[in-house]
Formats: sequence, C-alpha cells, structure tokens
Amino acid sequence: MPRPRKCLINLSETPYYHCVSRCVRSAYLCGVDKLTRKSYEHRRGWVEKRLLFLADVFCVDVCAYAVMSNHTHVVLHINKEKADSLSVSEVIRRWHKLYKGMLLAQRYINPAESDALSAAEKETVRDLAEVYRNRLFDISWFMRLLNEYIARHANKEDGCTGHFWEGRFKSQALMDEAALAACMAYVDLNPVRACLANTPEESTHTSIKKRIEAAKSHYQPTRLFPFAGNPRANMPAGLPFRLEEYFALVEQTGRYFHPEKRGKIGDTASPILIRVGLQHADWTAFVCAIETEFKTTVCLEKLKSARKKNLKYNFA
Repeated sequence: MPRPRKCLINLSETPYYHCVSRCVRSAYLCGVDKLTRKSYEHRRGWVEKRLLFLADVFCVDVCAYAVMSNHTHVVLHINKEKADSLSVSEVIRRWHKLYKGMLLAQRYINPAESDALSAAEKETVRDLAEVYRNRLFDISWFMRLLNEYIARHANKEDGCTGHFWEGRFKSQALMDEAALAACMAYVDLNPVRACLANTPEESTHTSIKKRIEAAKSHYQPTRLFPFAGNPRANMPAGLPFRLEEYFALVEQTGRYFHPEKRGKIGDTASPILIRVGLQHADWTAFVCAIETEFKTTVCLEKLKSARKKNLKYNFA
C-alpha cells in the first residue's frame, strides 16, 4: 500500500526531493507515436515553460529536470525559509499569478482600496495569506499545478477526456549530498541513456543543457537553483557543489551509461566524489539504482550498508 505523501516529505530530514510523473497506458507526453507517426515534440516546451514559471511563483526551487516521451523527472528543493520571509502582500501577489483569488484579497493589495478595509477584513486576508504561504512551499501543490495544466492542454489537443497521468506523482527523499548529486546526474542524463541525445549539451528540454548554455556566457540560469560551491560558513542559498565539478561528474557518469561509450571511467575522480566518500563502483551502482532499487528515500548509507552485508541493492 502506498505511503501517505505527508510521510514521504519531511522538511526536518531533507529539503530535496526527486519527483516523477508518468502518462497512463501508452499515452504520449512528447516524442513521436510509432503507430500513428504523430509528433508530440512541441509538448516538451509546454512542460519546460510551465515548470520554470512555477519555480518563479512558488518557494520551490528546480535543481534538475528532464522531459521524456511519456514521463517527466524533476529534482526540487523546498525553500520554506523564503516562504516564511514573504510579506502578506507578496504571498497574495504570487498566488494571484495562479488563481484569481478572493475579491477581498485583491482589494488588500490594491493601494487605492486597502485603506478602506476594516480591521476584521484585513485579519481575514492575513489568515487567507497563511493558507497560501503554506501552499507556496508544498511540493504536492507544485506538482498538481504542473501536471493538471499539461493534462488539460494534452487532452484538449487529443480531443479526449479522462486521466492523462498515472495517478499522483512518485517522490523520493534525497537524504544526503551524495543522493542529491546522484539523482541530479541521473535526471540530467535521462535523454542520453534513452539514446535521444549523444551528449548532455545536445539533450533538449533538460536542466543540464540550460546550465551549459548559461555557463558559456558566464552566468547561472535565474530560474534554476544555483550552484553555491563547497559547503562553508555563511554559504549562500544554493546547491552544495561547484558548477564545474558537477559538469565533470555528469560527463564521467554519462560515458558509463552511453551505449556507444561504455568504456570504464578513468582513475581520476571528480572532486565531488572524493568529498562525499564514493568510490567508482559505489557511484555507478548508486546512480543505476535511483529508480530501480530505491523506493521512497535515496541515501548513501543504505548503499554502503548493503555492500558490507553483500546484499542485493533493494532499498525501502
């Protein structure tokens, strides 16, 4: 029996989560239908545009994503501190980018009408804003507004009704720095593994391509959670890696997965692998197990424990 979502997402344990949404039966999200030869490639743009729009509205940061033919991968960071720092007006303005909202809330953020509100009306708006605030760092609301939007547009284009996705999305808690790095690499390399691209920089509608294109101009994409460098005192908000180390990590891992480049990874490891204590064999097994072996949580210690006991990788 599936575990309740509230049991899977616990901010006291980790703010990072890997979410996967899959289409029902043989429905196509993107790609080309082999039977009808109809192309759905334009839908990749729908997903990417909607995903990055929601990243601007919500206090949920996008770390990595890949839009595949019948499923999507996203690695998200819940930024509760950011949500808590928003004023009542800022919370309402963000939520009104998604929904029209109550007339009372619209009057509250309108300077010409806000002063005319009574104390009771203002208190009602503040209570409402707290409901919105909690939704702004809620992964379930984030994924709901992503998937419902895509489902409505796809069903309209296909001239049908009914379910487009296989129920709710699947989520995995990324419990440590190694799990985060492994899962991001796994997501970014999905098109390469599926033979849809030869290299990460050629894989369209992925976070790795967007980061590489931005890096060529010496900046980081504003709508993606930035790389903040190695952990240190007074570290700014961002991923706890250096960007160049992550690129090297993805390149090395990609050479292992690519069907035409199955050569062994060289003896010189990326600095990130040294920092999180992974050996070569550990890393390849860890990345391979992201969806097939791990269930609701991804954690380096579970991998190490299984190796010590000589057990097959099968994690809860």
